[in-house]
Amino acid sequence: MKQYLLSVYHPEGDIPAPDVVEKINRDVTALNAELQSAGAWVFAGGLFPSSTATVVQARDGDVLVTDGPFVEGKEHIGGFWVIRAADLDAALEWGKKATRACAAAVEVRPFHDEAED
Repeated sequence: MKQYLLSVYHPEGDIPAPDVVEKINRDVTALNAELQSAGAWVFAGGLFPSSTATVVQARDGDVLVTDGPFVEGKEHIGGFWVIRAADLDAALEWGKKATRACAAAVEVRPFHDEAED
């Protein structure tokens, strides 16, 4: 099976109401259980806001360390799943479930040179 990254994009500074956050947490927990039960689960995690990011970058022989996200934008990755799926269509089905569960855009991308199971 191939591995795919499902990246969750959240609008910067957009904090849903507490009842919405509770529903998202319930739905994501249920999705995680479904992924695990189906054998598709590899790893997942939620991230702190992009304002907590630190960028480490090699430039002209030096390594620069700067505060803040690498890319300035209206949306940033707020969490992700790494899953196993037979093909892109199967991964997209998980992506559809993920976008419903977390109420945010989800990008589905295959890994390069993934090991076959």
